[in-house]
Formats: sequence, C-alpha cells, structure tokens
Amino acid sequence: MPQNEKNAKPIGGPGGRGGHGPRPNVKNPGKLFMRLLSYIMKNYAVHCVIVVICIFITVLASVQGTWFMQTLIDGYILPLMKQSDPDFSGLAHAILRVAVFYGIGAIAAYIYTRIMVNVSQGTLKHLRDDMFTHMEELPIRYFDTHSHGDIMSTYTNDIDTLRQMISQSMPQFLNSIISIVSVFISMLLLNIPLTLVTLVMVGVTLFATKKIGALSARYFIAQQKDIATVNGYIEEMMNGQKVVKVFTHEEESIADFNRLNDQLFHSADNANKFGNILMPVNAQIGNISYVLCAIVGGILALGGYGGFTLGKLASFLTYNKSFGQPINQLSMQLNNIVMALAGSERIFALLDEQPEVDDGYVTLVRARQENGQIVESKERTGMWAWKHTHQADGSIDYIELKGDVVFDDVDFGYVPEKTVLHNVDLYATPGQKIAFVGSTGAGKTTITNLINRFYDIQDGKIRYDGININKIKKDDLRHSLGIVLQDTHLFTATVMENIRYGKLDATDEEVMAAARLANADTFIQQLPNGYDTLLTGDGANLSQGQRQLLAIARAAIADPPVLILDEATSSIDTRTEKIVQDGMDKLMAGRTTFVIAHRLSTVRNSDCIIVLEQGRVIERGSHDQLIEKHGKYYQLYTGNLAEG
Repeated sequence: MPQNEKNAKPIGGPGGRGGHGPRPNVKNPGKLFMRLLSYIMKNYAVHCVIVVICIFITVLASVQGTWFMQTLIDGYILPLMKQSDPDFSGLAHAILRVAVFYGIGAIAAYIYTRIMVNVSQGTLKHLRDDMFTHMEELPIRYFDTHSHGDIMSTYTNDIDTLRQMISQSMPQFLNSIISIVSVFISMLLLNIPLTLVTLVMVGVTLFATKKIGALSARYFIAQQKDIATVNGYIEEMMNGQKVVKVFTHEEESIADFNRLNDQLFHSADNANKFGNILMPVNAQIGNISYVLCAIVGGILALGGYGGFTLGKLASFLTYNKSFGQPINQLSMQLNNIVMALAGSERIFALLDEQPEVDDGYVTLVRARQENGQIVESKERTGMWAWKHTHQADGSIDYIELKGDVVFDDVDFGYVPEKTVLHNVDLYATPGQKIAFVGSTGAGKTTITNLINRFYDIQDGKIRYDGININKIKKDDLRHSLGIVLQDTHLFTATVMENIRYGKLDATDEEVMAAARLANADTFIQQLPNGYDTLLTGDGANLSQGQRQLLAIARAAIADPPVLILDEATSSIDTRTEKIVQDGMDKLMAGRTTFVIAHRLSTVRNSDCIIVLEQGRVIERGSHDQLIEKHGKYYQLYTGNLAEG
C-alpha cells in the first residue's frame, strides 16, 4: 500500500508509534486477575489444587514449629534446669516430632515450587500459541494500525511479567495469606493485648504500603507502555537504517531515541524506586512492632499476668516477626502483580481483537469435465472450480475458475469519513492484462487490496467469475490469486523452501521450473549451496533484484489464474528487467493480470490501461488509444520519456 494510503488509519486503531496508546491505569484489575486465573485453571486445575494443598502443609508445618517453642521452654527447658539428673528423652522425642513436621513442610514446598515452574511455563506456552494463532486470524487492518515493535513487546516483555507472577508471586501471595491467618489465630490464643499492639503496627504497615504501592503501580504501568514505545521505535529504525544514513539523520534519530529512552528511564526509575523502598520501610515498621511487643510482653511475663510465660513470649515474638514477613512479602509481590496485570491487559487486548470475519460459503475445489459437466475431483487435474452450495435448498453448482473480475460502482475508504475510491467500474476478462497507472495515492494498490479482501468495500460489488467475492471463503479466494509485491519478504529457510512457499506440495523439479520461468535459476545456481542456500534476515545476503526474482518464482509455482503485480519489477535494473520481462510474459500468459507500475514502459502491451486520480477512474483504454486522447496518460507517458 502506498504510504499515504497506508496512513489512512481504519477505525479502532490508535495509530502512531505507541500502538496501544497510553494506559493511565489497569481497568478492572480484579476481573483481569480472575480471567488470568481461569486461563491457568483451564489447563492446570489439578496442578493448582495440589499446589494449594502443599502450601497449606508448608505454612502449618512452620506455624506448629513456632507454637512448639512455648512447650519447649515452659515444658522442657525450664523444668530440666531445675532437675539434678535431667532426662532428655522426652525433649528429644518432641524435637524429633517437630523435625518431622518441618521435613514434611520442606518436601511440600519443593513439590509446589516444581509444579509452579511447569504451570507457569506451560501457561505461557499456551498463551503464546493462542496469541500467535489469533494473530494469524486478524485482518490486515490490525497490522496497518499497530506498531510491529509494540506487538513484539506483547510476546516478550508482557509474557515475561506473567512468568514471574505465576511462578513466584501467586504462590507467595497465597502462602502469605495463609500464614497471616494462621499466625493471627495463634497470636490471639497466646495473648490478646499483644495481638492488638501487633494489629496497630500492621495498620501502619498497610497505610505505608497503600501510599508507596500506589505510586509504584502507576509508574510500573507507565514503564510497560514506555518499553513498548521504545521497542517500536528501535524496530522502526532498524528497518529504516539505510534511509537514516542516506539522509544523514543519525543525530535526529539519536535525539528522538534519547527522548523516548529518557521517558522510559523516568518511569522505570520511579517504579523501581518506590518498589524497592517499600519492603525496607515495612521491615522497619515490623522491627518497631517487635520491640514494642517485647517490652509489653516482657512486663506481662515477668509479672505473671494472665498466666503469660516466657515460653509464650518467645512464641509470640516469633509469630510477631513472622506476621510482619508475609505482609512485607505481599507488598513486595504487589509490584510484580500490578506489572503482570498491566502486561496481561495488553495480552488479552490482543486476544480480544476481532478476528477477520469470513462468512463466505463458496469454496475452491479441484475439478474435471465429465460428459460436458464440471464435477469435483480429488486428483490434480489442473482445473479448478468454485463450489457454490445454495443455502436455500442445498443444491450445488460448479463454476469453472477462469479469472473474470468485475468492479461495479465500488466505493471504499479506510475510514468512513474519508473515501479513497469513488464509483470505480472496471472489468477484466480471463487472460487480460489490466494496468493501473496514476500518481502516488491515486488508489492503485487499494484496488488490489480489495480483490484480496484485505479490506471490505463500503458500497458496490466485486464479482469473481460472476460470484460476489463476499460469498467466497477468503482462504479459497486468496488461494486463487498470485501476488508479487513491491516489498518482498523472504523467510529464514532455503531458497527452495522460499519458492515452495507458493505451493507447499511442489516437487523439487517444479520449484526449479518456476525459478527458470522467472529467470532466477542462473543466480541461484551461483549461490554457495544453490537451491539449498539458507536465507536469513529477509534475504539480506541477496540483492533487492534477486529477492524480487524469488518472489516472482514463488508466484509462478502457485500457478494462479489471477496475478497481481504491485511494482513487481521496481527493484530490478533496466537490463535485468528486460530479461525478467520474458519470464513475466510467460507467467502472465492465459492469466488475468493486474499490474501496478510507475515505469509506464512496462505497461505498453497491456490490454487495458486504467488511469486513476484521487480514487477515480479518469481514463481507460489501450496504450495507443490513450496516447491519441492526449489526456492524463499522455502527460504521464511523455513526461516519463522526457525524464528518461
């Protein structure tokens, strides 16, 4: 799509470099958390139940060990100190019993930690699978309106925040809650006044957590957005590095990056600053609570008030310390949870994007002629047909795939308030070569995008072999079309596999034949490993012209009845273009072909040349007919000759 057409953003896209746009806060964190939890439980319900049981065992083992301290002091140590010939057998059995409980707790902790590793990694795998699968179902509109770096950030940074939350924060959060409840009940049983003192200090801790945690959460959310923005900018600069260097914009690019990076530094610095001071502040409040309980408890124990003993004081002080620890851990994990929820919000936003709607019911099938009738065939016959199942009575018609394309009074706009194409009428009979010419932004590429149904029209009809393309399933429609774009894309694979991408069941001989047709065989044979040469980095080890030849070979092997060539030879020099043109003519023979070209010399032999201006068809005819008119095409063509 030309740049000015691509910049016309569809509805729902925020546009700009940020992709998702600013997020001042996580909306409905409780609902978001429950959705994430249900996603985990969908695949790991049994694992989670085992984890909860193991956490209960771990906490209770620790609590009973602290409770035993009062028995150890009051029931064993103090009495034994008064005996001249003490018997330590009872103490040994009691310590052994407690040790067994601690051992069970340690085993339970090991089990749930190992399980949570599997749960977290498994959940992230399922998330990545679902995200990628859903992404493949999204319309082109989504990718035209979202930064690719921002989308990548969802797969990397946001997923990583969930890993830490699921594997560490969630089990630690549950562990802390169970610990708080268990320890609180134990403290009440030991001494109510000291429990009240502890609760007052807990209130101070919660107040500090709320104030500092709110600041930390705000900046953590901003940090996630800023990371996505920086990633998007880096990706943009990497793709446009040649342009940056050609126009010597290095300093401006660095300045823009520094501005975005400073913004990320500011949000990350504040997020981690408030996040890191939260635990030390709470720890100091916990120390003050411990000292107060030690003073008050010492007075109660030494005075013997309410039967409070030294053993109970020792147990209570341990509980006091362990009561503050889970609260500190909760506050520490709060940052990870908030950051993970911010990441999960972006992940679910991707998963909630509406997939490409396909309500077509006409399919493409292999066919053959039998007694003058078209019938469906399971074997490869070289003939294809549209299988039209009538919804009213279930009857089936077969229409031969020929490549007859008709635009009937088509209007289209990327956004409703701005129409890009106005009342476009055109037809292409099977085997015709139709060329689109016009200035940049006239609507040439938009027309080809509509044939593919990358976008749906607002008004009018597009018919393919007499069938409204809205009735044809999109996969089948696109399977019948071959496309060579101006911007080629090669995958990390061998040359042969890249060509075979146009027809996955093609034999090696068919791949080589397609390469020869596109006149790509000669340079392929000169590569280090020929057709087995591995291409990486979008074919960075090839010239732009060679990459274009592979794209043409990929279209050739697909053998489609309709071809769309969007500036297919724009990256090939004039000498190479003449060599390629012969192969292109062979490729286009017998096929309906739509050609977009700025080099008007390449469209002279077209059956029909359509001249577009501001989304309207202003002229149509053969090269000679348009030259005779002395209209827009004549001006473009003669101007082109004058420049050349």
